[in-house]
Amino acid sequence: MKPFGHLRADRTEQALAAYAAHPGARYIAGGTNLVDLLKLGVADASFLVDISRLPLDGVDETPDGGLRIGATVRNSDLAAHPLVRTRYTALSQALLSGASAQLRNAATTGGNLLQRTRCLYFQDVSKPCNKRVPGTGCPAREGVHRDLAVLGHSAQCVATHPSDMAVALAALDARVNLLGLDGERTVPLTEFHRLPGDTPEHDTVVRPGELVTAVTLPPPAGAHSVYRKARDRASYAFALVSVAAALTVEDGVVRHATLAFGGLAHTPWRARAAEEVLRGAPATEETCVRAAEAELAAADPLRDNAFKVPLARNLAVRVLTDLASRP
Repeated sequence: MKPFGHLRADRTEQALAAYAAHPGARYIAGGTNLVDLLKLGVADASFLVDISRLPLDGVDETPDGGLRIGATVRNSDLAAHPLVRTRYTALSQALLSGASAQLRNAATTGGNLLQRTRCLYFQDVSKPCNKRVPGTGCPAREGVHRDLAVLGHSAQCVATHPSDMAVALAALDARVNLLGLDGERTVPLTEFHRLPGDTPEHDTVVRPGELVTAVTLPPPAGAHSVYRKARDRASYAFALVSVAAALTVEDGVVRHATLAFGGLAHTPWRARAAEEVLRGAPATEETCVRAAEAELAAADPLRDNAFKVPLARNLAVRVLTDLASRP
């Protein structure tokens, strides 16, 4: 057992100050990812700042008809919230497809965004890993990489982001609210996570000591939204490929379209090229196929994960054609 300090914060200012005062501190709420990493020796913490009692557990409608989701809202509560189920269906579906009910009862909105990859090499401290120890190499490139990235990876890292929720939030144009000692700032969800490049150890744009306080959603622009997930077994498995999409069709023409992929990249992958093909085009299966293929033209699969490309294409086409057919 490694000794560590602990503080249960009652106010955000207290949490920020405690983090700043203790080098090596980490924030903890549900702990469903951090505790595992501490046990594995992947993460280390000399001081834990418990933020689970901070007043960040509300889900509130904003004046413009959007939604503000506190960082400590539990995944199960968010999935069941009436406004989420009716206005942001893809988000509710994504949350319910992630992990077990027990984990959803503990996991939080902020923690879900900040969870780290489940790459086997990252989680095994006996193996080299650039994300865990920069400069040691990425054995996954030539090793076990069936579940890993086909988009946006680099020579330094081919890991994928494990979140279901973040993929839906990317398609729904969510923004992440951050609070630090220097004040508040807001980051679009699509810019919150980083591609690996030459510094795969940095998963997000969160600055040291900053606290995720909320996620905000604009009023739903699409008439309907959907999240679907392809995985190796029916439950309790991370996505091989997932798709979140929102679509509005008027007079047979796509007027609004957003699309995001999970399981393909180091980040929730917003499919901008596909969206360009969809907008203003006939709401037909042919258009959906062209859109998916336009996005996946940039795919660079490794030896054992090329199957993800047609899987992503087919899943995206199915989701988009389903949405296009809805009244």
